[in-house]
Amino acid sequence: MSEQEQKKDHREDAFSKVVRAGKRTYFFDVKQSRNGEYFLTLTESKRIFQSEGKFTYEKHKIFLYPEDFEKFNDGFQTALEFINENSHAQEKDENQSTEENQSTEEKKESFSDVDFDDLETT
Repeated sequence: MSEQEQKKDHREDAFSKVVRAGKRTYFFDVKQSRNGEYFLTLTESKRIFQSEGKFTYEKHKIFLYPEDFEKFNDGFQTALEFINENSHAQEKDENQSTEENQSTEEKKESFSDVDFDDLETT
């Protein structure tokens, strides 16, 4: 291995943030390129269990470069806004449906149980 390759292998992250989220772990690593510019690697790591109790890690990486930060952030924010708006709309629909069901149940309970055989006909 050449000296340059060793330097590349031993290059440390300028910044790193680990986010554990259920079965997945996300790594936000800021690194520095050869020309001194920072870039971001996003890594999703998920533990996969195999037979005999052994496991491996499945990893997916995204490399983001400075010229793409703004566009990526815009897209990410737009996607999150869509999720938040539609999640709240869905929750509202579910709550409304639950309220309607409760109202129907209350109406059913407010009626008297009448046996038509007990009614007199004239």
